[in-house]
Amino acid sequence: MIIEIENLQKSFKDIKAVDGVSFKVKEGELFAFLGVNGAGKSTTINIISGILQKDGGIVKVCGHDLDKETEQVKNDLGIVFQNSVLDKKMSVYDNLKSRANLYGIFGAEFKKRLEEITELLDLKDILKRPISKLSGGQKRRIDIARALFHNPKLLILDEPTTGLDPKTRITVWSVIEKLRKESGLTVFLTTHYMEEASTADYVVILDGGKKVAEGTPHELKNKYASDYIRFYNQTEQAEKAASAFGLPIKRERDYLEVELKNTAQVADIFKKNPEVFEDFEVLKGNMDNVFLKVTGKDLSEV
Repeated sequence: MIIEIENLQKSFKDIKAVDGVSFKVKEGELFAFLGVNGAGKSTTINIISGILQKDGGIVKVCGHDLDKETEQVKNDLGIVFQNSVLDKKMSVYDNLKSRANLYGIFGAEFKKRLEEITELLDLKDILKRPISKLSGGQKRRIDIARALFHNPKLLILDEPTTGLDPKTRITVWSVIEKLRKESGLTVFLTTHYMEEASTADYVVILDGGKKVAEGTPHELKNKYASDYIRFYNQTEQAEKAASAFGLPIKRERDYLEVELKNTAQVADIFKKNPEVFEDFEVLKGNMDNVFLKVTGKDLSEV
């Protein structure tokens, strides 16, 4: 396991920011850590990275106990914070050199690693540019390069695409997937975008400092999210058909939405009422539905 956390505790006066949270992250996986602001995500990340002291529990990173091998844990991970920590007045090259120096990477070793990172993240054309002259997507690539320069085994991404336009978000994710594919990097992600969480190998959801759900996206959707069928014509007949099955119904301006227990119910309705299936679509439950069901909150609106 890359991360092993047992009964993690952290309070700020009377507020329990992290309350008995336990989870594991496997090597090479994309792990999504979800929750609204104040759920305990950032506190957990800050404890893992050694920024905050925990009140209780066990934290291991790459087999190293945080309490006993703090420096080794720090060497094993790289962090991309939501707000960039790059020096805007310095060039890309100087930012990366400064970071390398913190880890004792100098001379030929620095040059070799710079070449590897430059090729991996396609930085050749922007190495000499000041950070202030880069686009949002370019800055994010440098944030990632900075976090990876000492070759960590774990990359923590704290809201890496917040505030970026859709095109830049796609660019950032293509870089992350390239890293995972080519180096087997383990990625620990916090995000407000459920479409990003839906691509994760495993998901943990926090609410009020507690773990309230966990599993693969498929498992979570099967357990918490309903499937739906929308009828765009024959809505009155469709409503009668759905009512006969005792299914929840919601009327909208131009369609009728019926909540299903599972998609197999579509066949049952069709057998008895084929005439209502003139214009329809079946919608699978998604991670937005899961989050809302588990926490009672809409993460996209937070």
